[in-house]
Amino acid sequence: MRIDRRKFLNTSGGALVGSGALAGILATGRAPAYAQNTTLHWLRLGDFVPASDTLLRQELLPQAEKALGLKIKFETINGNDLQARITSAIQSGTGADIIHAMHNWPHLYAESLADVSDVADEIGGQQGGFFDIFPTVAKSERGWLGVPWCALGILLCYRKSWFNEIGVGKFPESWEQYRRAGKLLKAKSRPIGQTLGHTYNDAPAFTYPYLWSWGGKEVEADGRTAALDSRETLESVKFMVGFWKDAHDEGGLAWDDSSNNRAFIAGTICATSNAASIYIEALRKPNQYLTEKGTPLKDDILHAPYPKGTAGAATLHPPQTHMLMGYSKNQKAAKDFLRWLSSRPVFEKWFVSQKGFSIPAARAWSTHPLWNEDPVMAPFKDVILTARAPGWPGPSSRKAAEVISKYIITDMYAKAVQGMPAEDAVKWAHAELVKVYASR
Repeated sequence: MRIDRRKFLNTSGGALVGSGALAGILATGRAPAYAQNTTLHWLRLGDFVPASDTLLRQELLPQAEKALGLKIKFETINGNDLQARITSAIQSGTGADIIHAMHNWPHLYAESLADVSDVADEIGGQQGGFFDIFPTVAKSERGWLGVPWCALGILLCYRKSWFNEIGVGKFPESWEQYRRAGKLLKAKSRPIGQTLGHTYNDAPAFTYPYLWSWGGKEVEADGRTAALDSRETLESVKFMVGFWKDAHDEGGLAWDDSSNNRAFIAGTICATSNAASIYIEALRKPNQYLTEKGTPLKDDILHAPYPKGTAGAATLHPPQTHMLMGYSKNQKAAKDFLRWLSSRPVFEKWFVSQKGFSIPAARAWSTHPLWNEDPVMAPFKDVILTARAPGWPGPSSRKAAEVISKYIITDMYAKAVQGMPAEDAVKWAHAELVKVYASR
């Protein structure tokens, strides 16, 4: 059954905005009595859907300033620079009040963050609760370390006509099938594009599920005992070495999160692990991005789940949260802003501008009509239900956050495809994990 926008906004609890302070603001029409000229600094990564940042700058944030009586400094940077900025801010005790976090980063900075349980619980209570991945990556024994925002759905984006040309009408369901298809396409100068570099999203979002699909794991369920040095891990590395040579653009080792987007748009790769940004960009400029036959590229793009390994399929869909920094002198203002930002009418505008690139953290949004509008985007709708967190099967702890931040799993594969014997690559990575998990 199709749910229109008006009906959606009146479901799942009825209330459109936070109870507490925000409801009072809307009821009275008066902004809170913050100190004169209070400025709230919000730092986040630049969006891969440019329309969303434009929406924030030109429409939503001016509305927030008026509603809340604040000046909002909105700063966007490359996602690869975020952690350096976070570390610098914590060390100096100055910086942005609210900082965008990926994966399980909140656990890494837990001691330097404000408790945002009141905000997170309020939003979750009004919007059907959060998907399971969010308390895993952003909640500790003392409460919420970050306010859940969204997750990036990760699938394989591919050129359907090119796969059809080699007789692959249905996307490969196993890594071996994908390797064979990729080998045929690479022979036509149409390789698979994948990064194994130090880039915050695309590299771990590929290497972690790949490892898990072979039955490998970085740590035991107790979260204390490194477990990477296993037969399963070794088999995954050995396969990757051949898979990389046979089917991949080997320059991908140096790619960042935007490189595969550019390569796909340019027609130099046949498939890549990605969120939906490539398709959305092709959709935005149908007359600019064309196939070699002169037809709109958007009509030759489909999305498919990762192939299965010997242990089945596994996924990592990077969750995003907003951390309120402990050093911030604008704690109440920041919380009121986060409530406002996640209120249904505001968040819906942002979500719609994403066109499905981001999956909202709250379950209520899974019934939004946007998910029924474009069949090419339909595969992203429910991927969050199977998402695993870095550190699986152990807790997504501070140590697991340190591992992903150091790119240990990704580097294991990168070292092997560059010539290090598979056994040595596994032993190196396992030793690095032992250092992390044995530390206090």
